Amino acid sequence: MIGSTRVCRRALLSALALALLPAAQLRAEECCDPAGPFRPGEAYAEEPATCETIGHWIERAPEVDRRITLTVSGALSAVESDGVLAYLIMCPEPGVQVMCVAYSANDMRPGDVVMFGGGYSRVGEKQVMLDPCLASRE
Repeated sequence: MIGSTRVCRRALLSALALALLPAAQLRAEECCDPAGPFRPGEAYAEEPATCETIGHWIERAPEVDRRITLTVSGALSAVESDGVLAYLIMCPEPGVQVMCVAYSANDMRPGDVVMFGGGYSRVGEKQVMLDPCLASRE
């Protein structure tokens, strides 16, 4: 009797897992292309966008009602600070520019190759803001 209870419990748990799997896959798929630079929540993508590909990706940004993170890699074109926040700008004009709003510039300078990861927001035709954002040298 005890053995059959374990078998029933395992079967029930397996059925429940299989029932929930499509819903979890649907949520992940509705958010983010697995080959793209967007991820749900605060996760980082394995393949970041670059200054050359960011225009392509922002036209395909997930339209969801929750935070998505964009991961992007490239050279800094500007570094500014207001004494409280640092504004790191990647990619040259006239292309799409990405601004990372961070607490510190960490001695980063224009020309440094860095990676940004942060909360995605499109703020203009050719402007993206990541806030909050983490920046690290590559």
